[in-house]
Order: sequence, then structure tokens, then C-alpha cells
Amino acid sequence: MSTVARNFLTQLFSQAEIKLNGNNPWDIRVNSDRFYTRAMRGSLGFGESYMQGDWDVESIDALFRRIIRMKITSSPLVVFNRIALDLKARLTNLQTRIGSRAIAETHYDLDYRLYELFLGPYNQYTCCFYNRAQTLEEAEVEKLEMVCNKLDLKEGDQVLDIGCGWGGFAKYAAETRGCQVTGISISTEQIEFARDYTAGLPVEIIECDYRDLPKRFAARHFDKVVIIGMIEHVGYKNYRKIFEIVHEMLKDDGLFLLHTIGNNQKTMVVDPWIEKYIFRNSMAPAMAQLAHSLEGIFVVQDWENYGHYYAPTLAHWHERFEANWPQIAAIETRNRFDEKFRRMFNYYFLSCKAGFETEHIFLWHLVMSKEGHRRAVYPRVNLLN
Repeated sequence: MSTVARNFLTQLFSQAEIKLNGNNPWDIRVNSDRFYTRAMRGSLGFGESYMQGDWDVESIDALFRRIIRMKITSSPLVVFNRIALDLKARLTNLQTRIGSRAIAETHYDLDYRLYELFLGPYNQYTCCFYNRAQTLEEAEVEKLEMVCNKLDLKEGDQVLDIGCGWGGFAKYAAETRGCQVTGISISTEQIEFARDYTAGLPVEIIECDYRDLPKRFAARHFDKVVIIGMIEHVGYKNYRKIFEIVHEMLKDDGLFLLHTIGNNQKTMVVDPWIEKYIFRNSMAPAMAQLAHSLEGIFVVQDWENYGHYYAPTLAHWHERFEANWPQIAAIETRNRFDEKFRRMFNYYFLSCKAGFETEHIFLWHLVMSKEGHRRAVYPRVNLLN
């Protein structure tokens, strides 16, 4: 079996000019024969074998740029090995209340000190913007400024932040625009941190599933609504539901900004390795999936792609993660961060970086409003001035 697998994989990777035990930065160096049989399990086995040290590569992102560009991710081997996961996503709703908690418990509820050691000061665990910014700190501010400006935030605005993370946007909007921000999350670790982080500001952080918002707030309570890097955990079967709830929460003349990773094709669940080890029960929407779910609910005033900004964001996270690894490994937590965890995060950061560099995945900003309540062209799209 190992010989058959070796021959098959050698031929498969050669389509992307990747050599097993070659000398290029993107070539795979095999450390154990277990690699061959594990990699035959598709992307899940390929990633797991890296975590276990069965293979190494000088440049993970260079390797994945070749894998993606040569469509190896669409090969029969990869497609066959994800049939069961795709079928489960088709036949069931992965993002029920219980399913949604899986991502919080397995990823966002990790010790917050881990994230502090690779994120910037506003804890933005999603794409930062590098128009003029050179550092991660500058890029976080540039991104937050962009979001605030697109929403035309004003002093006294009531703002709803669905999936508020560690409270970075809430703090920034309250401090710089004088807004009153309500942030909701289902991650107990994030809620605890965000409450301390935004103490003394007009910010309320509450534990609340988005489906319960109509029970907590009256209709048309908020001037602005923002979802930053959370819709990826909602699932295509629930898109229309969440958009209907946002519509109910938003004032008639309000604005809604959606910041999300986007996919170049329709899917029902994320890559099997990402699903198991990083983002459980998650997926990035395709344009058609979002557009279909928004029909009759919102008017899309603006839709922009900032995907290439995600590559330097991930590069900076990776650099900080590696530089601070001794501190991360020393964190006293329930499940210690060991070498397997280190390899897992490096694989995650750099394989995703390649996805954005090759425009296999994107980062979209959509700005939306209720039908018939605007009286002029949305100023962000007017390039005539």
C-alpha cells in the first residue's frame, strides 16, 4: 500500500511541479513513510501528517500556492475524501445552537493569552487593512477606521456588533466615535475578556445567540449593525435567518456592514482539516449564496474585495506566533500548547495565506440598507469627486 501511495502522490504533486524530497522551498521532505498512506486521506490526512511531523517543507505558503493554482484541491482524491463531510452538511444543519457552540468551545475559548501573543492591540482576529499601514498595529486601526467610516458612525449611535470577539471594534467605535455599542457573543472566554477590555466605555457585552436578539431588543433598536468575521460560522442554511434578524433590529434609515471571508465557489462546509482542527462547523460563503439570502431583505449599496490584505495579516500573525512561541508554550492552561499545536497553527496561518494570495478565497465588505430609505448614492462608491 505504501508503494502504491508513494507512486500515486509523486505523480499527483508533480502536476504542480512539487517534488517529494526535492530541493525547492515548496518541495515536500518526507520524514516518515506514514506520510504516504495518511496523505491518501485527502486534505485531512495531509494536514494531520504535517502536525505529526511526517513531513516538512521550507515554505508552507509556497507549497500551497502551487497546490491551489494547479487545482490539486479539486482532484478526485480530495473530492472523494470529503464526500461524507459534504453529505453531512447537505443533510443536516451544522450550525444549530449546539453546533454553533462547537467553534466557540474548540477555538475561541482557548486561553486568551495565546491570542494576545500574536494579535494586535485591538484583538482583530480577522483581516486587517494595509493600504498605508506597514505594521499590524497600524493595519488594525486602518481596518477599524474603514468600518467606522463606511457605517458613517456618529456620536450617540446605537451600534450592534454581532460576534463581537474580544471587544476590539466595540472599544474603538466607542472611543473614537462616541457610539453606544452592544456586542454579543457565545464564547464565554471572549465575553469575559471583552467586558474587562471595554470597562468604563458605553459598551455592553452580552452572552446571546443571534437567534435570540428579537427576545432581547425591540425592533428597529439600532442605528447601525456590524458583523465582522462571524458569518463564516453561521452556515448557508441560516443566512436568510440572520439577515432577517438584522433587518428587524436595524432602524429604517440605518446601515449594516458585513465583513466576511468569501469563497470562489459554492460550498456547504469548510475544508475537512480546517473543520476538524480550527473552525468547526464553518464555511465561507460564495457570492451567489449571500446574494440569494439577501434578496428582498436588503439593498446592497457597496461590495468590495480586500482579500489581498489578508496575506500580510496572516504573515504578521505567523511571525508573532513564532517569535512568542516560548511564551505560548509556557502558558498554564487546561490543554498545554505543545509542538503539535505549534505545527497546527503554522499550517493554518500559511495555508490560508496562500489561499488569499491566489484569490482562491477573498475578504468582502458589503454595506447594506433597507429598501427605499436612502435619498442619494452611497458616498463610498461615488468616484466622480
